[in-house]
Amino acid sequence: MADTESRFRVEGMDCASCAAKIDAAVRRVAGVNDVSVSVVAGTMTVRHMARDDVAPAIVHKVGGLGYELRPLADRARQGFHGGDQDCCSGSHVHECSHPGRNVPVAPKRSRAGEATPAVRWWRTGKGKLTIACGVALVLAYGTGLLLPTTEPWIFTLAMLVGLLPIARRAVAAALGGTPFSIEMLMSIAAIGAVFLGAVEEAAMVVFLFLIGELLEGVAAGKARASIQALTALMPQSALMEVEGGRREVAAESLPVGATIFVRPGDRIAADGAILDGESGIDEAPVTGESTPVRKGSGERVFAGTINGEGALRIRVTAASSDNTIARVIRLVEEAQEAKAPTERFIDRFSRYYTPGVVLVAGLIATLPPIFLGGLWQDWVYRALALLLIACPCALVISTPAAIAASLSTGARRGLLIKGGAVLEKIGRVTAVAFDKTGTLTEGKPKVTEVIGFDMAEADVLRHAAALEQGASHPLARAILERAESLGLDLPAVAQGKVLGGVGVAGLVNGASLFLGAPKAVDRRVPLTAEQAVRIAALNEEGKTVSVLLVDGRVAGALAMRDEPRIDAEGGVSALAGVGLRVLMLTGDNRRAAAAIADRLGIEARAELLPEDKQRIVAELRAEGHLVAKIGDGINDAPALAAADVGIAMGGGADVALETADAASLHSRVSDVAAMVRLSRATMRNIYQNIAMALGLKAVFLVTTIAGVTGLWPAILADTGATVLVTMNALRLLRAPAAP
Repeated sequence: MADTESRFRVEGMDCASCAAKIDAAVRRVAGVNDVSVSVVAGTMTVRHMARDDVAPAIVHKVGGLGYELRPLADRARQGFHGGDQDCCSGSHVHECSHPGRNVPVAPKRSRAGEATPAVRWWRTGKGKLTIACGVALVLAYGTGLLLPTTEPWIFTLAMLVGLLPIARRAVAAALGGTPFSIEMLMSIAAIGAVFLGAVEEAAMVVFLFLIGELLEGVAAGKARASIQALTALMPQSALMEVEGGRREVAAESLPVGATIFVRPGDRIAADGAILDGESGIDEAPVTGESTPVRKGSGERVFAGTINGEGALRIRVTAASSDNTIARVIRLVEEAQEAKAPTERFIDRFSRYYTPGVVLVAGLIATLPPIFLGGLWQDWVYRALALLLIACPCALVISTPAAIAASLSTGARRGLLIKGGAVLEKIGRVTAVAFDKTGTLTEGKPKVTEVIGFDMAEADVLRHAAALEQGASHPLARAILERAESLGLDLPAVAQGKVLGGVGVAGLVNGASLFLGAPKAVDRRVPLTAEQAVRIAALNEEGKTVSVLLVDGRVAGALAMRDEPRIDAEGGVSALAGVGLRVLMLTGDNRRAAAAIADRLGIEARAELLPEDKQRIVAELRAEGHLVAKIGDGINDAPALAAADVGIAMGGGADVALETADAASLHSRVSDVAAMVRLSRATMRNIYQNIAMALGLKAVFLVTTIAGVTGLWPAILADTGATVLVTMNALRLLRAPAAP
């Protein structure tokens, strides 16, 4: 029978021990083949046999552990019915049991453009249990003051308010394959304390444990909310143009090719291309671009960005399930579920850590009384306290919490990184190889000089632009854009024609005009020595030159070149400043490559085929470099795949985006340095977290054995360390640190 894959949101899963229990329990369900649980994303992916009885069994098993499952839309296949969903949850259109609802189910929102608000902590199951336990503890304390003889029984009852749910989860976890869960250790310690006569302490420890769990949940929720908030950027409706006017429709139902009208101040409902209009687009919510970007006809816009002052007509180019925001969320969720090398090591370490501490606790409880004459009550008490610091929650969450925060931070700044392994590796890169066209440069030529030999420069540009009206090739567009930016009025052209491979010609106000390459002009009218030297110098700078003839005389020339991106020099400088080797790999000619490379101060390899780029990346790796390759086109895909880290520019080909390990959504060269900074900040944060987690455990391990600290400090050491580690990781949500 074929396998299928289902994804769930796991409500109430806030720490690493939760994820381990769920993983172990679900793997025991008949028909389940593989499980991937991400505590930081709050999700679970299960690969299982396509049988009707598997889904309910998974929901029942996880429910017994005290968690609630909610099916999520599957990334590539249809999900299954389950939980309290009122419709199936596939990512593609499929038949539903509800008439007239043959569409994907969208996330529910409270009102247009807003995600459903998160449940307040006091309304959650953990919050209610903590409040009930606290109230019971206060009542027990008051009753104990009034009736001292009832104090042991009253505090025991108060303890049971919180302990019974904990013990029930402990038993379910043990039956599910996790005997050393924190709930089991907590239950043993609390019950043991009661038998030792420390009932007040036992009740307080249970209450502190519940507070710690609640704080873990609040901290974990903040990390998840940073990426889930992206869904709130999408408006619920859009104005679609139909025959006879415009009609308001659900944004998720917009088909590719539809035309939508976006009013000033509205959020754009879909990825698309502008048909009519011009406006400043606030792309900060999606790309992190701090200032509005001026866009006009033919330019791309992203779903979720905000239209400025002008009305726009936009042709939809991507369905709602595949627009920029949907892809960002999907990539980040997938990345959060993929474990980094450090995280995998910590997971392996934790499997031995908890049983090891339990064994030590058993030895502490028995050896001193048997061989050293110690009091059983004292050493059993110390062993019980030791059990409370045996859970490795803080240690296990130290890495994924930091990685999740960094992935979310990167996504909000337009830096898409596909997993913790990639995030770790980026910070260790020693060589960076850039493509040229569309990566270091804008990807389209611009007019850099207008030269007047026998005519004013403005007239040279005006006549050249007049000849190029209606043309679509890159050099023509560069000339027309320059003329438009200067506000030039273009004269009418008569008898205009394109001379294939040579140039363009026509009549303007009775004058005969020709615009073409220097060689084509030289065949018509010989260039003077001075003109030839001037044009040769421009060619040496990697520029393409077009010469204008007017009535048989050389009137002027225009030089064009694909110029470096505005942030290219700063981005390259930032990488070199942290000791990275930076080079350019391009298929362009050596002269054009050298001109850009010299301007940016990097080495260049030119006239390369895709296999040449791949070979050079392999050579760099053989020299001992950890290589990052940055590109945007189909010809970059082999080198992106061959590099240790492939980074695609967001405006590039889909094959480059799919092949790459990371992507810059707004295609800035400086984003590569930002990724390096983010990676290094993340690794520093992880090391801090590990030091805090192990340091606190070590301190309380020694003080507990020495009898200095008891049950209260032990439980604070466990839950407190987890909260500290999580809060430290959340610092990464604010801003990337300096390198």
